[in-house]
Amino acid sequence: MNEAVKTMLARYKCRSANEYENALKEIIQEISLLGLWRSKFFEKAAMYGGSALRILYGLDRFSEDLDFSLLKKDANFSIREYGKAVEQELKGFGLAAVIEQKKKSVDSNIESAFIKAGTLQNMILIDVPKAAIQKLHSDKMMKIKLEVDIDPPGGFGIEAKYLFLPVPFSINAYTQSNLFAGKLHAILCRSWGARVKGRDWYDLIWYVARDIPVHVRHLEQRMKQTRHLDAHASLDETLLKKMLLEKIAAVDFKNAAKDVGNFLKDTSSLKLWSKQYFEVVCAKMKTI
Repeated sequence: MNEAVKTMLARYKCRSANEYENALKEIIQEISLLGLWRSKFFEKAAMYGGSALRILYGLDRFSEDLDFSLLKKDANFSIREYGKAVEQELKGFGLAAVIEQKKKSVDSNIESAFIKAGTLQNMILIDVPKAAIQKLHSDKMMKIKLEVDIDPPGGFGIEAKYLFLPVPFSINAYTQSNLFAGKLHAILCRSWGARVKGRDWYDLIWYVARDIPVHVRHLEQRMKQTRHLDAHASLDETLLKKMLLEKIAAVDFKNAAKDVGNFLKDTSSLKLWSKQYFEVVCAKMKTI
């Protein structure tokens, strides 16, 4: 096993197959970020979403995808060349993965690709104990989606963040208040039907617990871009909390808790989840 990967894996103190799988996925994500940095991707883009919050800001849950936003609109942007850089970087650290660009079925502002890696194959490559992987099917695949917003809404701020493994490098990322705006846009505007995404609600608690305010102007521009807010409307804290309370009233928080459970080491806080609990969370939320 590559020494840098060995050091990265040691951080997790894994005991179960699920913990090793989550750790491997995050190691692949971080090495992929290094490949993007080497290919100068962050000269034109910034990271956002749950993985940014996890990897760069210390969120205590695992995240599945890597989400990015261009710094300015570029209709001609292609993720293909950067996917090749990611694939080469993973190979250089002794991991087996391929990058497949997703073909668009409808016109959208999102360019997508998938990192695909054999779960069992790569666990063997990183010397996971046999007892932890003996029940894994040989065909099981790990998929990590790369998504790039090529027509980002305005009003966001970015900052440089640094990672030190597998080697020191830097990443452009949304600031936490702008990440919070993106998270609230997902909560308020994403259409999941009965498949409520508990990870979004877990992240909401994380922001509020740390007194991180949501950047209202950026959220307003996101909602206007997706036509969830009238072009002439103005979003403020009162309206935002009203909308959030309406969403809370419609959510089945037992199902939401089940969604997020596999991404946590400690699930005890999920016992608190109820409409009343999230009403208190909403009341404590701050804005700028």
